[in-house]
Amino acid sequence: RLLSALRRRCDIAGKRLSGPGLAAEGRVLRGVLYVYHSRLLRHRPYLALKQVEQCLKRLWKMNLVGCLETLVGLISKKNALKAQAECLVPSQPILETVALKVLGGCKLILRLLDCCCKAFLLSVKHLCSKEFILLNTVAVGLLSRLWFVIQYRCVLQTLMSLYSALSTMLHLVSETQKTPYIKGFTFPSDVGDFLGVNVSSEAKKQKAKMLTAKKSTSWIMKFFPAMPEAVSKVGKKSETCTSAVKNRSILCPVDFGETAV
Repeated sequence: RLLSALRRRCDIAGKRLSGPGLAAEGRVLRGVLYVYHSRLLRHRPYLALKQVEQCLKRLWKMNLVGCLETLVGLISKKNALKAQAECLVPSQPILETVALKVLGGCKLILRLLDCCCKAFLLSVKHLCSKEFILLNTVAVGLLSRLWFVIQYRCVLQTLMSLYSALSTMLHLVSETQKTPYIKGFTFPSDVGDFLGVNVSSEAKKQKAKMLTAKKSTSWIMKFFPAMPEAVSKVGKKSETCTSAVKNRSILCPVDFGETAV
């Protein structure tokens, strides 16, 4: 029963980590930073975006998804577990390695959410100052989507639930045959104590801050006047394509707004 629960939670965590949302937002973030690299090296929202990118890079370099797939490969499938009275159990070194990576992943995702919130608030502040309006508008949308993807798909909560199953299995395996692999580190029984914050309350605080800050950007809608209702959809599409071909300056990373000293 414990092995089936562990296998199921590994599958869920792997799917949520490797989902298209995180990967897509990461690619957009890298593209934005690449375009503005030579122009905004000392711009505070740009530096905050770099911190978000560093968190994403470290999360992918951990190869947590591959580690979970390896663990799942060592656990027999559900039907085989029911048919057999005895089955092989992952060893203590493997369970300790995966548990340590899950703890690191939880800490890193918590840091990623914090960086997203801080970068979002900073981008809104500079956007209201009419500084680099294009970059900060893109950053606000990107950061809010990235934060929402992590929260909506419950990535952090899924990893915390997975660690709970790993901790139970690790305790039972170590009692049966004690072969410790990671020394000098005590695995916490509760991942919440390891993180040092209440995840749900912290997420609510960040969401409230972001929603409050976003209300101050309503003035930017004056840059996008509403289209007349008489214009057909076909006319809109052809007009957009024609203007895009004629005005080649849209291909260049030209920003508008006032530069703050």
